[in-house]
Amino acid sequence: MELVTSDGLSAYQPLPCERVTASTMMGSVKSSGLCLLLMSFLLYVADSYPNNDLSNMGCEECTLRRNNVFSSTRPLYQCMGCCFSRAYPTPLGTMKTMLVPKNITSEATCCVAKDSYDTEVFGIKVRNHTECHCSTCYFHKI
Repeated sequence: MELVTSDGLSAYQPLPCERVTASTMMGSVKSSGLCLLLMSFLLYVADSYPNNDLSNMGCEECTLRRNNVFSSTRPLYQCMGCCFSRAYPTPLGTMKTMLVPKNITSEATCCVAKDSYDTEVFGIKVRNHTECHCSTCYFHKI
C-alpha cells in the first residue's frame, strides 16, 4: 500500500497481514524448536528399543535356581523358567476323531527336574533338584 505524505513523497506502509512482529517470530521459533525436540526424542526412543525376540520376555531359560523360602539352613535348588509352547488350529482329520472337538491344539513342555532327591526342612519333605530340562508337563492349571 502506498501512502503520499504532505511534502509529496511516497512512503510504503505494510498491510496488516504483512506485519511480522517479534512475538509472532518468536512463536514460530518456539513451535519449530518444540517440533525438533519431539522428533529427536522419538528417534532416540526408536533407536534404543531392543531388537530382541520378545516372545519369551519376562521368562528366563529353564535352569536351577535357589529356593529362598526353604534355603535357611542349607541351599535348596529347584527348576524354574520357561520352555517351548505353541498353539495352532486343529487339523480337520484330527478333529473328526476327537470325543470333544476343540478348534485349538496346543503343545507345551515344562521346566522339570531330570534328577532330584528328598530332603527335610523344618519337618517338611522337599525335593532338592540337581538337574533340569524341558520335558512333558505333569501338572496343568485348569
